[in-house]
Amino acid sequence: MDIIHLLPDSVANQIAAGEVIQRPASCLKELVENSLDAGATNVQILLYDSGRTLLQIIDDGKGMSETDARMAFERHATSKISSAQDLFSLHTMGFRGEALASICAVAQVEMASRRAEDEMGTRLEINGSEVILQEPCACPVGTNIKIKNLFFNVPARRRFLKTDATELRNVLNEFYRIVLVNPQCQFMICNNDEVLLDLPAGTAKQRIEQVFGKSTNKQFTSSLVELKSDTEIISIRGFVGKPECAVKNAQQYFFVNNRYMRHPYFHKAVMTAYQGMLSADHNPSYFIYFDVNPESIDVNIHPTKTEIKFADEQSVWQILLATVRESLGKFSVTPSIDFESKPDIEIPAPAKNISDIIRPEIQFDPTYNPFRQSTSFTPQWSDSPSSSSNSKNGQQSKYEEQHSKQTITGWEQLYRQPSKSINHSPSNAFDYNSRDVESSLCLFDDDLSALTPFQYSRYILLPAHDGLLVIEQHRAHVCVLYEQIRQSLQDRRGVSQQLLFPELIDLTPDETTLLLQAAKDLRYVGFDLNQFSPNTFSINGLPAILGEENATKAVMNILSMLKEEGLSAREKWRDDIIQQLSEEAAIPSGKQMSEAEMRDLVHRLFELDRYGKTPQGKTVMNLIRINEIEKLFV
Repeated sequence: MDIIHLLPDSVANQIAAGEVIQRPASCLKELVENSLDAGATNVQILLYDSGRTLLQIIDDGKGMSETDARMAFERHATSKISSAQDLFSLHTMGFRGEALASICAVAQVEMASRRAEDEMGTRLEINGSEVILQEPCACPVGTNIKIKNLFFNVPARRRFLKTDATELRNVLNEFYRIVLVNPQCQFMICNNDEVLLDLPAGTAKQRIEQVFGKSTNKQFTSSLVELKSDTEIISIRGFVGKPECAVKNAQQYFFVNNRYMRHPYFHKAVMTAYQGMLSADHNPSYFIYFDVNPESIDVNIHPTKTEIKFADEQSVWQILLATVRESLGKFSVTPSIDFESKPDIEIPAPAKNISDIIRPEIQFDPTYNPFRQSTSFTPQWSDSPSSSSNSKNGQQSKYEEQHSKQTITGWEQLYRQPSKSINHSPSNAFDYNSRDVESSLCLFDDDLSALTPFQYSRYILLPAHDGLLVIEQHRAHVCVLYEQIRQSLQDRRGVSQQLLFPELIDLTPDETTLLLQAAKDLRYVGFDLNQFSPNTFSINGLPAILGEENATKAVMNILSMLKEEGLSAREKWRDDIIQQLSEEAAIPSGKQMSEAEMRDLVHRLFELDRYGKTPQGKTVMNLIRINEIEKLFV
């Protein structure tokens, strides 16, 4: 008995839809690309429930005849190629003839289309690959297509769709990739009868400003420098960001022959051009457009057509690297070096960042002694009989201070047993040397005031039983604030500091979606936000712990973090918000602290259940054992 048979077209189309159509954003990409291939200059996108209930595309392209409208929904039916050789000279976005067949296999489709030379258009209804109706209709020139109830006949696929907010973000991301490379076309996108973006036709720079300009208080494109290079292999144009405007979640786009692409290898070329100019974890924005001979690339290697192979990637890499470097240098972005002048300071090792080279002038007091502090407990130093007393103003000379034999009195109270009220469980204090630190650390509530901490650079130094305990002040404060904010979020009682003059902040539609989804948790930690208009918010108050922090900057930092981390896991991004706020509010590394401030910080740190590591896993403190110190004086 024969067991191999042909699958019905409806089943084959659903299989194809699994690769091509994954969510509403996939439908938008395929349909809008068809509109652009048809010569449209005005495209309107209407969504309901982020596209899962309705996705409607209206264009003013050349339209279709009655026969073409019917044939367009057949599998492998296309007007863009006629032979395999055409795959290597593509000038259109679509070419496989799979998109419409895949969409109508998993959705209910209505389409009306008319050519300029026809008096009447044609109307078509398809339900899960089955043609329900085709009839003449009156309609304007162009095509109007509606995709209703996506995955209505594939419940398993529909359940895999995310929340409306997440799907809308995916739709907007796909929308950005299309509009940025087609500035000559006018676009409008609405969701649930609310206009998200209305973009008039213009230049590439104007389009970038239209899309991302609302994310900053100043003009977004003012942070970009122009990129241009023409060679026999490739032409490169576009814009790259200035190093000082780099952010954690930058806007980075590559386009080749008006098609969006992902290319990690070329991304590395851009980042290499910025080497030595960026802060840690910061990235530059870039919008780079490649124009190449279609025969030198292959776009037919992935269903989504976002991965593209180049015939000579190494040459393109070198040209791109040189072009970015030239543009940064032409606009005086890169640091200049004068080889004839003598440097003011000597740098012992090559600097990794510009901030490592440009340092503030350091002033110091030669009479300052960190070991001589006014506290409630001061160790009494007494000179040995052999020491002389010829120091000026009753102080020892430098030689006597370093070499005379001395004895210490009153040191016993530093080495008493710790109070039970402070948690020093080895299991949660340190991961690597908890037992050593616990056996050496002798702090306690009753006699905490007896401690004599002193500061060196960004470290707080404390005596311990078997050495010296070194605490990084910024990380210690991060731990304290993290627990404080986490408790506020848990108890829903964040303290807000009201602004004298509320600040207005304009956001992009995807940023608005993020902010609305996180608004409740932001309110619980102390943010007071009101939606002033669809994409504008007023910031009325900030968490009290942020103090003088810029309100707009604080909110944008939260949004950048949410963009980077995503909103798929609520507990994860709530924790990310707490970490972000604690990092911003913590005292800067190296800030001079009073003795009372240091003592209070240490006291609050050791009241925590976990104090050896920051929430990001960075070491807060370390113990320099006495035997390690003694080795320095052998």
